[in-house]
Amino acid sequence: MNAAIQVIFATMFNVEFITGNFGNGFIAVVNIMDWVKRRKISSVDQILTALAISRITLLWSMYLMMTILSMYPDVEVLMKTIILTNLIWVISNHCSIWLATILSILYFLKVAIFSYSIFFYLKWRLTKVITVALLVSLFLLFVNILVTNILIDTWMDKFNTNVSYSDKLKNFTRIPRLLVLTNTMFTVIPFTVSMTMFFLLFFSLWKHLKKIKHITKSARDASTTAHIKALKTVVAFLLLYVIFIFSLFVQLWSYDFKEKNILIYFYPVGIIAFPSLHSCVLIMGNSKLRQTSLLVLSVLRCKIQGFGPLCL
Repeated sequence: MNAAIQVIFATMFNVEFITGNFGNGFIAVVNIMDWVKRRKISSVDQILTALAISRITLLWSMYLMMTILSMYPDVEVLMKTIILTNLIWVISNHCSIWLATILSILYFLKVAIFSYSIFFYLKWRLTKVITVALLVSLFLLFVNILVTNILIDTWMDKFNTNVSYSDKLKNFTRIPRLLVLTNTMFTVIPFTVSMTMFFLLFFSLWKHLKKIKHITKSARDASTTAHIKALKTVVAFLLLYVIFIFSLFVQLWSYDFKEKNILIYFYPVGIIAFPSLHSCVLIMGNSKLRQTSLLVLSVLRCKIQGFGPLCL
């Protein structure tokens, strides 16, 4: 039974990894090709491209870490793995959540309808808002790297002073907890901002529906559709990131399990779901990416069926 469950979750992990690479790669290639063709690129496409590249890096760093952890369970190897992959993981994960947060801010300022002066101030200075958010994220990234390096250096000193294997194993199980807690602490701000954007978008939609209720019988106007699309994207991001954080903590708890639990097989799937499945959400929520993906799928289907150029 455990072998069957392990095979199922391993298959899900590999499918998510492949899907994430294809999805994020597709977003980056389409936007870069469009940029080369038109000689210009929108702010949304810039963020989506950078987000896709950071997600690909995040996927490969996690895949490398999971592979080494499963193939070489020795403490010495695990220690070197954490040191080598930690910096890449911290940077890519930080960029992933912050760029997704900036995307939610962008959707909010473009879609929401408010009559407050501060809202108009931010709306008309959209480029400055994005620039400030990026600078804040870079500052927090620097502090995050500094703190994690201090933790790793302190842990290395304690690790090298311990002679017995049991003491080394005990110290090894502490550092992943500290690193995950530290990295999670630095994502509280962008996660809170995304939650705020969600509630403000929802409030804006409620006010808009209340306003047009007495004007038209149909609530499906352009603004309502834009609100709903933005809300779906933000909600998908928040849900997948919650699963991501929960899976990280499950991984930490797994060190305390005396026997193999089903959660041990679950957490790799949950961790990789965030950067993988969110790319699919972004493709379906973007009209240009969605139309291009449908065109590519149509061409592939025709090639497989043997119709060749007639499908075009």
